[in-house]
Amino acid sequence: MHTLNCNGKLIELNEPKVMGIVNVTPDSFYDGGKTVTKREILAQAERMLSEGATFLDIGGYSSRPGASAISETEETERVLPAIEAIAKEFPNAILSIDTFRSKVAKQAIAAGAAMVNDISGGSLDPYMLDAVASLQVPYCMMHMRGTPQTMSSQTNYTNLTKEILHYFSEKIANAKQKGINDLLVDPGFGFAKTRQQNFELLSELELFSSLETPVLIGISRKSMIYKTLDTTVENALNGTTALHAIALFKGASILRVHDVKPAIECVTLLKNLPS
Repeated sequence: MHTLNCNGKLIELNEPKVMGIVNVTPDSFYDGGKTVTKREILAQAERMLSEGATFLDIGGYSSRPGASAISETEETERVLPAIEAIAKEFPNAILSIDTFRSKVAKQAIAAGAAMVNDISGGSLDPYMLDAVASLQVPYCMMHMRGTPQTMSSQTNYTNLTKEILHYFSEKIANAKQKGINDLLVDPGFGFAKTRQQNFELLSELELFSSLETPVLIGISRKSMIYKTLDTTVENALNGTTALHAIALFKGASILRVHDVKPAIECVTLLKNLPS
C-alpha cells in the first residue's frame, strides 16, 4: 500500500483519491480566469473539499499546448495569495503546488502547501530535486518533452510506454538518491503526445505498477476526450468520467480533476467491484 506524508498527515492510497484543480491563471484551457479573486478561489476550494477532494492542486503557470511563458515573479504573485488564503480558511486541506520552478515550490511550501507537482519532473529546473529533498514533501513528477511552448512537436516515439517507463525509472532513481521519500508519477496525457498516443498510454497504464509508486492521472476535459467525441471542452465531463473509470481500473491512485463530485462517484462505484 502506498502512503504520502503531507505535513505530518499520512495519506493512505489503498483507495484512490481525488485532487481538485485550482487554476489561478487567466489562460488555462478550460477554467482560465474563473478563479482569480480571493472570493472565487475560496469558493472553489470550499466546493471541492466539500465534494470529497483529498488534495487541491494550485497552479499559476498555464501548461496548455502553446501557452505563453510567464516570469517567476508573476507565477509567485498568482499562487502565493491563493495558497495562503486557502490554508488560512481550510487549515486541514492538503495543498499541492503545480510548478516546475524550485523557488516557487519553496515559497509555496512555506505559505502552506504540502506537496510539489512538477510537469517537467525536474527537467526544467536543475535545482528542483534538491529543493524538494530539503523540503521533505511528496513530489509528483510528470512525463513531458520540451516545454509547454514546444512539446506539441516532440511526439516521435519508437515505443511510447516503454520509453516513458524508462524515463521514470531514471527520474525515480535520481530523486531517491537525493533523499526524496514520497514519489508519484504522472504519465503526462497531452504533453508531447498525440491523441492516438494518449489512448495507447491509457490502454497500457497497468504497466506503470512496475515503478512501485502511486500513479496520478490528469485527463480531465482534455482534447483527447473532446476532440475524439467531436464536442467542446465544456461538454467533455461524461467522456472524462468514462476514461477515469478505465484509469482507476488500470491502477490509478489519484485523479486530478476539474469536477470533483463525478470523480468521487466514479471511485465509489469502482471500489464496490469484488476484488
